[in-house]
Amino acid sequence: MKEISRNRYAILQNFIAVYCSLGFAIRLILFIMSFKSIDFSILIIVKIFGMGLLFDFGTAVFFILPYAMYILLFPSKKTGNAADKILTYNILFFTFFITVFSFLAEFPFWSEFNTRFNFIAVDYLIYTYEVVENINQSYPLPILILFLLALTGLFFLYFHKTKKFQFTFSNPMAFKSKVAYTLVLAFISFIYIQFVTNDLAEYGRNQYGNELSKNGVYSFFAAFRSNELDYETFYQKLPEKDAFSLVKKDIKQSNQDYLSNTMTSLERKVSNSGTETHPNIVLVCIESFGAEFMTAFGNTQNLTPNLDKMAEESIFFTNLYATGTRTVRGMEALTLSVPPTPGNSIVRRQHNANLYSIATVLKQKKYNLNFIYGGDGYFDNMNTFFGGQGFNIVDRNRGNPLADDIKTKRINIEDDEVTFENAWGICDQDIYNKTLKIADANYKTGQPFFNFIMTTSNHKPYSFPKNTIDMPQGKRESVIKYTDYAIGKFINEAKSKPWFKNTVFIFIADHCANSAGKWEVNIDKHHIPAMIYNANIAPEKVSKLVSQIDIMPTLFGYLNWSYNTSLYGKDIRLMQPNEERALLGNYRTIGLLQNHTFTEINDKKQCHQYSWNTATKEMKAIKTQNNVLKNSTIANYQTASYRFKNGYMKVK
Repeated sequence: MKEISRNRYAILQNFIAVYCSLGFAIRLILFIMSFKSIDFSILIIVKIFGMGLLFDFGTAVFFILPYAMYILLFPSKKTGNAADKILTYNILFFTFFITVFSFLAEFPFWSEFNTRFNFIAVDYLIYTYEVVENINQSYPLPILILFLLALTGLFFLYFHKTKKFQFTFSNPMAFKSKVAYTLVLAFISFIYIQFVTNDLAEYGRNQYGNELSKNGVYSFFAAFRSNELDYETFYQKLPEKDAFSLVKKDIKQSNQDYLSNTMTSLERKVSNSGTETHPNIVLVCIESFGAEFMTAFGNTQNLTPNLDKMAEESIFFTNLYATGTRTVRGMEALTLSVPPTPGNSIVRRQHNANLYSIATVLKQKKYNLNFIYGGDGYFDNMNTFFGGQGFNIVDRNRGNPLADDIKTKRINIEDDEVTFENAWGICDQDIYNKTLKIADANYKTGQPFFNFIMTTSNHKPYSFPKNTIDMPQGKRESVIKYTDYAIGKFINEAKSKPWFKNTVFIFIADHCANSAGKWEVNIDKHHIPAMIYNANIAPEKVSKLVSQIDIMPTLFGYLNWSYNTSLYGKDIRLMQPNEERALLGNYRTIGLLQNHTFTEINDKKQCHQYSWNTATKEMKAIKTQNNVLKNSTIANYQTASYRFKNGYMKVK
């Protein structure tokens, strides 16, 4: 056996063994970190570490394949000369460095998301400035780089001490032998690409067990390859006529009438009695703000005194769920009022301009529309999306070379308007101060305004201006309290403005702080607060089970608007008990929560149903499926995907 590795391929062979050993060690550490969340059994252990070895081996082969190609192409008679050593050391340096980096990066990613690298990591790779700055502000970057270099050096030290470099440089091989080695590696790579998919690790019900079975790098490229998921290809379907018929029945409310008999048209006439009012509307979408942070939902840390006080004076929604786990999903839900179709959010897709959205309704009512974001709005395609719906763009433009396709007015947040800024953008106080200026300018025109504000403070590195709150930097709980502090200051400032009495404020989260848990979709990690404040309506607590997509149609109802709509969202006031529901999911798994039953559909054309216990936050698998709920779930997502894909969401 020793003779086999004492040749030109000594480093290659040993790299694969070392990589698999490190993969086992990383998996073991993550397993210990997540032990309480894993359904422990011998079968689970075998699956996690057996399947993990399969993925680690394939990933190691992919890592070392470029080096194998180098050995094949480098002339055998020049083996061990200066050029060979220089090229070998450089190729191996990058291979070892990326290997070490990918292993270490698993830990902060797992800590944040409790998953291996996935589509979030793919998305973040596009936005290098924000990601690098976030790493720099969250961790001591120079020390981190030195640590990575030191670990890379250990690879070289190991191969030097075990004489693998000596074997590599002193054993030229015949070209035929090198071809044989390369063909074996190429064949293994082919088998993995064609047959070894991440799905092999996802047959269990426990999400932690599934994720631990994977390899981070392998998962990253799997997510990259499946960044778009076509509903018709990957999910269960109904006949199109049946699907649209079900949805039309589901979304129609007592004050609505359909305007067309066309199968794909959802356009309805909404008729509300009473006098229409057209106040200014300010929607504040709060980054990563789950219900668990508010005293109103049982938190005992007193992090949100301002929001808790406002909740008592508002229409306060206590049983509302975010559609997804990303900011772009919250934006999609609030603007398009559509189920979270699989794959990328519509905000990030091509051909998403001029869609039927709340902007369509607001423009009917002659509103001036502004999207206000404290970072670069090119991030996650936000500027292009909101600009495509007719919003003016207000953002922190750092002159990024990735140009936005914006055909509407663009206003920059200038340096002298910024008192504090981190990787993700300006602090909440600064964005609210900019909003006040925008509102003042809009007020002078006499035209009502709608301001959609997306905050950034509640995001790693959890930093905020000094001398604002009595809690330390770098903690999520601290930045939650700062978020609340900034909202309190914003409302106090707004109260001094002439436009305040005629302005309705909506405060709602984009998603929760953490979506990870035992299940593919963890319902309690979608529970978010929402309130309609200063609406000149008696305060009330709304405990109906509802979705993010219902907030704006409900506000339109409170304002007594009559309008045409193609939105999936409902006016919560008119919901009957049997109509209460929430649409929620993640990138690949989507579902419908109704009557304490969660119906889940995934990209393997499977459907699972669970009973949801609101008190214990537990789900239990249901053996006999409710076909009515199953068909309703399929119909909502199938029709939404069909309408966007085929252009039926466009405003005619």
